[in-house]
Amino acid sequence: MTTNNANKIIIALDVSTAKQALDLADKLEKARTFKIGLELFTAEGPSLFRELEKRKKRIFLDLKLHDIPNTVAGAVASGTAHHIHMMTLHTSGGREMMRHARDAAEKAAQKTGNPRPLLLGVTVLTSLHNKELAEIGMAGDTESQVLKLARLALISGMDGVVCSPHEIALIKRTLGKDFLVISPGIRPAWAAAQDQKRIMTPAQAFQNGADYIVIGRPVSKAPSPSRALNDIVKESEEA
Repeated sequence: MTTNNANKIIIALDVSTAKQALDLADKLEKARTFKIGLELFTAEGPSLFRELEKRKKRIFLDLKLHDIPNTVAGAVASGTAHHIHMMTLHTSGGREMMRHARDAAEKAAQKTGNPRPLLLGVTVLTSLHNKELAEIGMAGDTESQVLKLARLALISGMDGVVCSPHEIALIKRTLGKDFLVISPGIRPAWAAAQDQKRIMTPAQAFQNGADYIVIGRPVSKAPSPSRALNDIVKESEEA
C-alpha cells in the first residue's frame, strides 16, 4: 500500500464506542487521520483523543460548530489544547464566528505550544441537494451556494472547506490551489451510496483536486477494513 493517497484518506469513526473506534484504528495501521463526529464524541468525549494520539494518529474533529462567536471560539481553543489536527465549523455561522474561531486557535496555540488546528468551513452537507436547500430557505442551486460559502470561509480565515466532491474543481479553480478542500460523500465503485446524494469515487475526487477525502462505512463496515482501504488506495492510484 503506497503512502501518498493513503495519507489523504480520512477514516470516519462512525461507531458508538471507544472500543469499536480503537479496534478499527488498530486494524488500519497505515491510515493516518481519523474523523470523530457527533455520535462518538458525545458517547466518549475527549478521552478518546489521548488513545488515538498514543497510536500516533491525527484527529479530525467533525462537530460542525455553529453557535455565537464566543462559544465557538472557546470550543476551538479547547480543541487546540487537545492536539486536534482539524476541526469543522459551519460557514453559515457567519464571518464574525469564523474570525473569532481563527483568533482563538492562534492564541491557544501560542499559549499551549501545540500546533494550531486546521479550521475547515462546512458548506452544504452532502445529504442535501437543490430541493432541500429550497426547503430551508436557501436561494439558488447547490453549486452556487457552496461557492458563496467557500468564499466567505476564505475571507474569514478558514484554512479550507468541506464540500461534496462535485464542487472540488470549481473551488480550486476559483479560490486557488492552496485553499484546502476536504470531501465526504466518497464511495468506491463497489460501494452503495446509502444516505449520501452528491457522491463520487475516490479516484474521481482526487482527479478533481481534493486534498483529503473522508470515507466511513465502505471501510468500517467491510469484512476486512484493512483490505477495503487497500483496495480504495489502489483504485485511486491506478486511475
